[in-house]
Amino acid sequence: MAAGTKDDPWVLKTAPGSSEYTMWRDEDADPPTLVCQVGTTTLRYQLRAIDDLAAWLREQGDWVPLGAADEQKPAAAGTVEAWGRDEANPVGGWYGLRKGYRGRFGMYLPPLLEALGLAELTHDARNNRARAAG
Repeated sequence: MAAGTKDDPWVLKTAPGSSEYTMWRDEDADPPTLVCQVGTTTLRYQLRAIDDLAAWLREQGDWVPLGAADEQKPAAAGTVEAWGRDEANPVGGWYGLRKGYRGRFGMYLPPLLEALGLAELTHDARNNRARAAG
């Protein structure tokens, strides 16, 4: 498995397997950042999202819909996407750091958790779900 650095990023696919993207840690950023490169678009999330999302999925105890949505669109209640924006989450709102590109949390974070062995995903054409591994 890749080291998850800019020089050796994680190469991932969305849950349906339709798009490839890379992610890496930038621990020197303030706050420490998870960089997501999708084609020419760069999204940035707080690095702690990995551990926080894994913990939240464990708390849920069952499958949770991913519910990916752009920042400008509302996220369906009870989804990974909604939790990634919720004022009740551990960071008090958006994990996404780049205004205008803070969404798609439910699209890009769960496949990373799966690759790290922290979550399981369904891999259907639509309406995918995640749950804590183990």
